[in-house]
Amino acid sequence: MRIGFIGLGIMGKPMAKNLLKAGYDLLVYDINKDAVKEVVGAGAKEAANVGEIGEKCELIMTMLPDSPQVKEVVLGGGGLIETVREGAILIDMSSINPVASKEISAEFEKKGAKMLDAPVSGGEPKAIDGTLAFMVGGPQDVFDKCKPILEAMGSSVVRCGDIGAGNTTKLANQIIVAVNIAALSEALMLAEKAGVEPQLVFEAIRGGLAGSTVMDAKAPMIIGGNFKPGFKIDLHIKDLNNALSAGHSVGSPLPLTAQVMEMLQILRLDGCGQDDHSAIAKYYEKLANTKIGRE
Repeated sequence: MRIGFIGLGIMGKPMAKNLLKAGYDLLVYDINKDAVKEVVGAGAKEAANVGEIGEKCELIMTMLPDSPQVKEVVLGGGGLIETVREGAILIDMSSINPVASKEISAEFEKKGAKMLDAPVSGGEPKAIDGTLAFMVGGPQDVFDKCKPILEAMGSSVVRCGDIGAGNTTKLANQIIVAVNIAALSEALMLAEKAGVEPQLVFEAIRGGLAGSTVMDAKAPMIIGGNFKPGFKIDLHIKDLNNALSAGHSVGSPLPLTAQVMEMLQILRLDGCGQDDHSAIAKYYEKLANTKIGRE
């Protein structure tokens, strides 16, 4: 089976490489030609355009920034919708608004093609080592067919319901991650200001009820002042914006999400939009005029 892969950014590039390692035949496309060259060097073939992927691939994967980019690639002029084969499957692994997933799926159905929305969690490190968590929405039979392929890139692949359920689950994930990082930052600042070493606080509580994957991943970054992006603040703003929109549309209040969104907006204004989302700690460092765990 030839797989078309569109979107070779921070996440998409290592994901594509893991598919190659698993022995899949990949035809790839991205506007970033350096990224394409790197993946081609790992064994993929380059597509001239999106349309070629629609023509030649029975399974197509997209990993793009947000709903507008996915809609442009899939439904826009020269997009997949113009060349996709009957019986083809689109797996959109982007984190987008669930409403957009449903709209795209409906258009694909008219072409006799199927779709899964399958956003991921884990950031760049888990994309590299192939241990991402996939949250999938779509028909059971399509999911069953595609699950082994997704397992080449992830350690957890769970069908959450019909189309849109994957991205709804991802929005829930992003709410929990954002609020968790904010709470972690607030707690470590309390320790710092009270004269207790944040590293020791982290070591003492990580094995208890407060411990989490988020804490294990982000506390060392916060304490070390390492905000090299695994998942950028700008992207988390995008996800929380989608969460707030979805929450408003279904009548689900999201007050904590709204509060963290304001923190992220302030950080973006301070020029931190390309930092890792662990840089939420910088918001607290600005308020307290104190660095966490370092001079």
